[in-house]
Amino acid sequence: MTADGARSSLGAVDVVFPILHGPWGEDGTVQGMLELVGLPYVGSGVLASALGMDKHFTKTVLQQAGIPVAPWQTVTAHQWRTQPEAVRTAADALGLPVFVKPARAGSSVGVSKVSSWAELAPAIETALAEDDRVLIEASVAGREVEIAVLGGRPGEPARASVAGEIVITGRDFYDFAAKYLDAPGIELVCPAPLSEADLAEMRDLGVRAFDAIGGEGLARVDFFLTPDGFVVNEINTMPGFTPISMFPRCWQESGLSYPDLIDELIQVAIARAA
Repeated sequence: MTADGARSSLGAVDVVFPILHGPWGEDGTVQGMLELVGLPYVGSGVLASALGMDKHFTKTVLQQAGIPVAPWQTVTAHQWRTQPEAVRTAADALGLPVFVKPARAGSSVGVSKVSSWAELAPAIETALAEDDRVLIEASVAGREVEIAVLGGRPGEPARASVAGEIVITGRDFYDFAAKYLDAPGIELVCPAPLSEADLAEMRDLGVRAFDAIGGEGLARVDFFLTPDGFVVNEINTMPGFTPISMFPRCWQESGLSYPDLIDELIQVAIARAA
């Protein structure tokens, strides 16, 4: 659309790279539109995009696949309005601290850390401002590590990069400001200092999680490394591509440059649509 509001054609489009975050962008909605008009696109399809966006169903699928996830309770807006004491009882079983998150929002929008039960109600209200379902999730003590996954061409397996680590030095958690505004209190380390055995296990779990939701093209899989092993936090089917984003950085540290990464993603999308 031009500046005066008139429509104009983009011309022939070979492939779409939907670098979009949040509802309507990475939740399968745009992907469904592209399917309807027959345009190839980078990244996961409708189902995997919707699964990856919905933290409750991501956890449900991963748990069924035997992949460790943090304990959680899912609460609807109706449950919170009509049964607040039951919600508090369910949260209490998780122990403090807990994190309260919208089920279907990205970039840590609407996420709160609850360190006392007096903070639970405001945290739920904050999350409900973004979605009508929220997760109350047990806190997991461990290193925050991430790995980047690239889907293969038809018949080829997905592969995983080296790992990155989020080292929190002055914030409660890795929030929106740290992710996108380069706020202080976070150090991003890549490659993360891991043993060969830990990296191999993390790569295996990352690919297994990617395959479990039916991922295609790309994803970033976020973990906690605890004394008892890895716990998957979430899967992002369209990770950030900013200069401070971990997905391209992990691949750069794995020997795949930014331009080559973009080219690979486009070529995989075209091959998938052939």
